Amino acid sequence: MTSQATDRTLLITGATGAIGSALARHYATPGTHLILHGRRLERLGSLGDECRAAGAAVTLGDADLTDDEALAHWLDGLPLPDMVIANAGQNTHAAKGQPMEDWDASRRLLDINLLSPMAMAHHLAPRMIERGSGHLVFLSSLAAWHGLPLTPSYSASKAGIKAYAEGLRGWLAPRGVDVSVIMPGYVSSAMCDAMPGPKPWKMTPERAATRIARGIAARRARVSFPFPLNWGCWWLAVLPAGISQRLLKLAGYGRRR
Repeated sequence: MTSQATDRTLLITGATGAIGSALARHYATPGTHLILHGRRLERLGSLGDECRAAGAAVTLGDADLTDDEALAHWLDGLPLPDMVIANAGQNTHAAKGQPMEDWDASRRLLDINLLSPMAMAHHLAPRMIERGSGHLVFLSSLAAWHGLPLTPSYSASKAGIKAYAEGLRGWLAPRGVDVSVIMPGYVSSAMCDAMPGPKPWKMTPERAATRIARGIAARRARVSFPFPLNWGCWWLAVLPAGISQRLLKLAGYGRRR
């Protein structure tokens, strides 16, 4: 825990990932207390040192986000953040030649992508309401507009957190707590590279972090980008499902044999 005087406290999960680390660097300024959570401890320590060198106070954490008791214990030991960016996430897809995705992998994905950010909000929102301020930020994806045949479990998790964030915003807004959902397209990372299918308009983590931070600062309900891919994915949600499925197949997202 830091004793350095700070003006605001930000909690970022998944800080060792591409977007998470770019966001940590973006927010690493004097007067900011960054609480960075990640699974890769060596990388997390290096990121913490980098953010401290930029003037931020830093606290590191590696609690199991999918263990409700461990998560609650960790959050209770922290100062109440002004903003929480629930960024931790995974992806999975069926191996070539397999009829379905691995069920154990899908369960783990839903735990980290959907249930753990919901658990964090459930634990922190009442304290934010009592204080009268706070901002909860949830990382979804453009895959939330319409499920991708190549990654159905991932799409389901991101659609779920999108719907949860939208509903929670309406619930918490009268109580002084903001909620934003972030829906990026393809961002350069190991996880992105491992995903099957085309990756149009892929951007750097730094550019994505800038877009995300700008939307957060404006307290936007939804931050979705890049525009061409967001527009196309939105149409997939609006069009009849049969047409959307045909368009996805033509675009190279059809089921692999």
